[in-house]
Amino acid sequence: MRSIWKGAISFLLVSIPVKVYNAIETSEKIQFNQLHDDDFGPIGYEKRCKKCNLVVSSDQIVKGYQHARDQYVVVSPEEIASITPESNHSIEIIGFLTSAEIPTTYFDNSYFASPDGAAASKAYTLLRDVMQRTGRIAIGKVILREREELITISPEGDGLILQKLHYRHEVRLIDSVPGISNKLTPSNPNELELAENLVNNMLTSFAEIDTIDHYHSALKQMLDTKAAGGTIEVKTAKSTAAPVVDIMSALQASLNAKQKAKPLPSEPSAQPLTLVPAKASKRKKTA
Repeated sequence: MRSIWKGAISFLLVSIPVKVYNAIETSEKIQFNQLHDDDFGPIGYEKRCKKCNLVVSSDQIVKGYQHARDQYVVVSPEEIASITPESNHSIEIIGFLTSAEIPTTYFDNSYFASPDGAAASKAYTLLRDVMQRTGRIAIGKVILREREELITISPEGDGLILQKLHYRHEVRLIDSVPGISNKLTPSNPNELELAENLVNNMLTSFAEIDTIDHYHSALKQMLDTKAAGGTIEVKTAKSTAAPVVDIMSALQASLNAKQKAKPLPSEPSAQPLTLVPAKASKRKKTA
């Protein structure tokens, strides 16, 4: 694994040299090239002006910002460089907070950070341990690729994980989505009771979830077969519309199906799950 950045995490007067690595394995993504079907030659693209229809070279291209229809402000590389912050190869911690305070829509790419050298290990471990002990994560800023990035630093297993954040102006609010508002009709108590029983009957853990991308596996197997000269049996995909079912009937049927599929406990004292109508007295919740 090759590091993509080297610098330091700065915490007041403490400086921790670190190496940063991608947390996402991008090499596993399968990508396709566009080819000419006659000779399998790769398809290229010309830089063509949509106004005069001429093909232009890279030195004839400038950067422009559209501020009105067909109106552009041209910006030179020197003007952009004059406001670009200089990187000091340092992640400056500006505070600590709980991860629950950051909306999930703010999180972007993830990276791993490791101590750069034996001398950095003690301070690195101290930062990890104090965040685990306090239940807090660090938030800081760093200059990456000529842009100031907002990031979080969190303990992850034996190490630290960095997660890049979107800035406030980049994130949409869920209240702006059509059809979502605080005026939505509250759930029916009977339906809510059935739905709660269904949720409790489907409790699981992330470790038990199938996180394998089966399409990726099948696609890779198909490509390996074709590359080896094999043939692929083409199957026609069939799509069927989901039937419209009354929500109470659907919830009850789902719950019954889960109960039948789930093996009963072996202890004599264990009792099967029973449905309690909403008008009945509250049932005791078990841990």
